[in-house]
Amino acid sequence: MTAEAEPALEIRPIPGPLRASPSLPGSKSLTNRALIIAALAGSESVLRGVLESDDTRHMVAALERLGFAIQWNRPTATIEVGGRGGLIPAPGAELFGGNAGTTVRFLTSLVALGRGRFRIDGDVRMRERPIQDLLDALTALGVAAVSERGNGCPPVIVEAAGIPGGEARVAGETSSQFTSSILLVAPYTARGVRLTIVGTPVGAPFVDMTLGLMRRAGVEADRQGDTISVAPGQRYRSGEATIEPDATAASYFLAAAALVGGEVNVRGIGARSLQGDVAFADVLSRMGAEVRREADGIVVRGRELRGVDFDFRGISDTFLTAAALAPFASSPTRLRGIGHTRRQETDRVSAVARELSRLGVHVRESEDELVIEPSPVHGGEIETYGDHRMAMSFALIGLRVPGIRIRNPGCVDKTFPDFFRCLESLREAD
Repeated sequence: MTAEAEPALEIRPIPGPLRASPSLPGSKSLTNRALIIAALAGSESVLRGVLESDDTRHMVAALERLGFAIQWNRPTATIEVGGRGGLIPAPGAELFGGNAGTTVRFLTSLVALGRGRFRIDGDVRMRERPIQDLLDALTALGVAAVSERGNGCPPVIVEAAGIPGGEARVAGETSSQFTSSILLVAPYTARGVRLTIVGTPVGAPFVDMTLGLMRRAGVEADRQGDTISVAPGQRYRSGEATIEPDATAASYFLAAAALVGGEVNVRGIGARSLQGDVAFADVLSRMGAEVRREADGIVVRGRELRGVDFDFRGISDTFLTAAALAPFASSPTRLRGIGHTRRQETDRVSAVARELSRLGVHVRESEDELVIEPSPVHGGEIETYGDHRMAMSFALIGLRVPGIRIRNPGCVDKTFPDFFRCLESLREAD
C-alpha cells in the first residue's frame, strides 16, 4: 500500500491516570553521528541500541556504498562498523539520503576526505532544504563542493581530494548540522580546522552532542565562544558504544503524562545525557507538571497545565510537542525561536498553526513564533505533510480528545517506526 493510500489512523483517548515506563528507540541524532565516527576510526566498532528508521537506513546504505563493511543485527539493535582510519574506500559514488538532514549533510563532509567524484542526493523535500552554508564552509577549507543545480540545495557534487583544512565560517541560523558535519571530519583534515559559527545559532545543544561524542571517542576540540578548533592528527578510537534512547521521542511520552495525568518514567536519559532535548522536561515543569530527574532517567507526573513563554531555538524539535499541550493549558502559550523550522521536513510553524486551527484552537502565527490560546478542542483529521513530528505530536491530542485521526501515519518510519505501538502501550500500562 502506498503512503497516499494509507488510511488515517484514529487515536483512542486514554482516561488515565498513566503509570508507564515505555521502552524507546535509540537516538537518531546519536546513531548517525556514531556511525560516521565508527567509519572514520581505525578498526571495528560495535554500536549497541542503534535506531532502525528511514534516516539510519539511509546512512548505513550510503556507508556500505562507500565501501565500509557493516553488519547490522536488527534483533539485537547492534551494528558492527569496519573503520578505515579516515580513508573512503570507494573512488566516487552516487549516494541517496532521502529526507534525512543528518545523512545528507554529514555525508557531504565525509566524502570530501576521499578521492573521486561523489554525488549526494535526497528526496523531493530534501532538494528544497538548504545546504549552501555547509558548501561555503567546505570551500573555505579547500574542498570542491557545489550544489548541482546552483540553488544552494541538494543534489551536491563533491570532487574529493582530501580536506586541506584551515579556517572557515559557518552560518548558525539555518541548521546546527552544518557545524556538526565539519567537526566530525575535522581530525582527518591536513591542517585541522578552526570553525567560527556566525549569527545566532539554532540547535546549539546538537553541536555540544557532537563534541561530546567526539570526546568519548578520543578527539578533543577547543571551544572559545563561537569558535571551535580541532587539531589535526587526532584519531577516533574504535570500540563499543551504547546509544541512548531518543530524547525527542521521549518528549511525547513525558508530555502524555502532563496531558492525561499519572506518571511516565523514561529510563536511559539521565544526568549525563548528551542530548539537548532532555531540556524539554524543563518546559513541562514550567507548564505545571511535576518533574523528577534521576541518575538514569526522567519521571513526569501530570498536574494542571498552565501556559508558558519559552524560546525553543535550542530544542526546536520539541516545540511541536509543547504546541500539542498548549490548548489544554489555563493560560496562553508563546513558542518562540522556531522560524528556522519552516525549512525542515515541512514548514512546521505554519503546519502546526493550520492543524491546530482545524481542531478549533485559536492560534496566532508570526515568522518566528506561535501564540496558542486555551481552546475547546474537537476531533478532526490531521494532515501530517509527510512530517514524522507532526504525526507524533498531534497524536498526543488524541489521547485526550476523541475523533483525532492522523493521515499518513507511516511517516513516523523516518525516526520512530514503532511510535504508535508504543503509544498504545500506555493504555496497556494504564
